[in-house]
Formats: sequence, structure tokens, C-alpha cells
Amino acid sequence: LILVDTKYEFGLAPDGEVLLIDEMHTPDSSRFWLAETYEARCAAGEEPENMDKEFVRLRYAAQGYRGEGEPMPLPDDLAVAAAHRYIRSYEMLTGQTFMPGEQPTGARVKSVLKEKQT
Repeated sequence: LILVDTKYEFGLAPDGEVLLIDEMHTPDSSRFWLAETYEARCAAGEEPENMDKEFVRLRYAAQGYRGEGEPMPLPDDLAVAAAHRYIRSYEMLTGQTFMPGEQPTGARVKSVLKEKQT
């Protein structure tokens, strides 16, 4: 993967220490291109193959949504395509096979937060 750009969010701890907060290098906060097809696509005058949320934004834009007001519901096919890209990105970034959690997301988040408090 080629990390094209990203955003970082920082905060200050009570003691003044600068902290990196929020997500880092996810398909939501970063743009990634596939390295294996980059040169050929650019040589052919095509856009690089991306592994981020840009394709969702482009689809909404093609249907007239420009970020104003409520977006239309996410179509099932687009949700599935996004999930596949995110899983593939995870596997490429970590070198590990994606294993979905056994609990619903909300329960897992609460469990991890509770664990971190102790």
C-alpha cells in the first residue's frame, strides 16, 4: 500500500503532554493506493486503485450529494463493498487475517473500555 495522505488529531493531557488521539492510518482517516497497480494505472492515464472510503464519497457525489443535509441511506451493495475494502486494507496493513469479533461492536467497545479503566 502507498499511504497518500492522512490526518492526525492531537490533544493535551492535563499535564500539558501532547497526545495523539483518535484513529490513525485507517481507511477513514487516510488515503491508500495499491502499490502493485500504481505504475501501470498512472501510465495508462487512470486513477490509482484506492483502498479507502473515497469510492463511497464519489458514489454519493455522482448521485448529487455534496455534503449538505442528510445523506441518502448507504445502499447494501456499497456497504458490502466498503466492508471488503476495509477488511483487505486491514489484512494488508497488519499482515494478519481479519477475524470478526464474536460480540456486537457496542458490547466489545464497552468491554475494552472497562478493561482499560482497571
